[in-house]
Amino acid sequence: MTRRLTVAERLASDGKNLLLADIVKQSEWSQFLVEQAVLHFGLLHHEFSANSLRDVLPELGHGYLGAAINSLRSGGIIEHTGRMVPSTSPATHGHRLAVWTLTDRGIQIARQRRNARLQQREAAA
Repeated sequence: MTRRLTVAERLASDGKNLLLADIVKQSEWSQFLVEQAVLHFGLLHHEFSANSLRDVLPELGHGYLGAAINSLRSGGIIEHTGRMVPSTSPATHGHRLAVWTLTDRGIQIARQRRNARLQQREAAA
């Protein structure tokens, strides 16, 4: 028999589900920006965190950067290094952030995108 949720637990769960729904509603363009930043940083720097990405991205919706990073991890594009760093965002009060690195698959995708971009520039010149 499953335990019944209290009113407070149901309300907290509903609030969490609403927040996740808002994150999912973020535009494909925001997802593309995060992916590009991750791939770019991954080629230039062996390791990076949300701190690095936040400095180069426009303001995104609450929780969106974390959700996008989790998606890239689930997709096998990035992997956790096992290290953590304190957040530089004042809103998080130094919350610990994962340090990431590109996987072999992520490196391959990043190089393909970079090469395609270079070919487009050469063709336009």
